[in-house]
Amino acid sequence: MLRVLDRLADTPALIISALGETLVQNEPAQALFGDVSHYTGLERSEVYRWFVRPETERRRYPEHDRDRQSRAQVASLRAALGATGPNSRATELVRELTRKSPEFAALWDEQEIHRRFADHKTLIHPDLGEIEVDCQVLFTEDQSQALLVLTAPPRSEAAGKLELLAVLGSQQFSGERQQQGLG
Repeated sequence: MLRVLDRLADTPALIISALGETLVQNEPAQALFGDVSHYTGLERSEVYRWFVRPETERRRYPEHDRDRQSRAQVASLRAALGATGPNSRATELVRELTRKSPEFAALWDEQEIHRRFADHKTLIHPDLGEIEVDCQVLFTEDQSQALLVLTAPPRSEAAGKLELLAVLGSQQFSGERQQQGLG
């Protein structure tokens, strides 16, 4: 998967684990999602951050889509737990999330299972606003990792925004945001 990711220099792409941990992300993905390499422990998991740090994680999604995203996060974690068993990091993640998030606990009790990746989604970039993308996913044979590639229709407004992210990267935007006191 790394060989494929390396060829996607102008398209946001990232490799994530079954627990929602970003293992590698290219420059356009860093510009779109932010650099998540500084997280450690359970905070490496997007699922954990979604429920424990909603003020930062959920701002990337429109408000009307957050309930679906919450359900998808929980259902995906349930699938990961089923695949890895009771003595896995998934169990630790479920235990901590149940303790720290009533929302997670309620959704966990519903026992939904599925992969969380929607084919079409709207993401919110702090400087460029809403960007509609299509998400293609390639799984490893054992389903423990996934390569996510985000694209937009050619010549669309979203494609222009993704091109801008690929050219300017996260450095330009984070510098502007710091100057404005936003970063």
